[in-house]
Amino acid sequence: MQGFHVEIGATVSFSKTVSESDVYLFAGITGDLSPNHVNKAYMEKSSYGRLMAHGALMVGFMSTASTMAIAHTRDTDETPVSLGYDRIRFLKPVFLGDTITVHYEITEIDVERKRSVATVRITNQDGELTTVAQHILKWVPNDEAVG
Repeated sequence: MQGFHVEIGATVSFSKTVSESDVYLFAGITGDLSPNHVNKAYMEKSSYGRLMAHGALMVGFMSTASTMAIAHTRDTDETPVSLGYDRIRFLKPVFLGDTITVHYEITEIDVERKRSVATVRITNQDGELTTVAQHILKWVPNDEAVG
């Protein structure tokens, strides 16, 4: 769609190997010390057999993709702000050492409400879908407060 800050079909993606330090630092920052993420002996006895990354860490990676998707819009008269993520689903665990790819695609634009919606998909190194969501951005005039 012409005349808006982003266009339907615009995509970005990035890949990252999820390391032990990523998960432990995230656990420390958030206080989420669930044994699923930080207790190797516990998880070795589970049906998963190993440590997994936090789902919320995957949402953080979604935010990274969002920032990449709107990087070109910083010199405009409106500031994009996240209204949130809808329909988040964690379909498969992401394990330490997995390489994930975040795919972010603008799928809807509501010019009247100054919003864009993106479909976000995270796949692992085997192409398996691990996480999905929709992300909503609101474009706020620079002379208005958000609230």
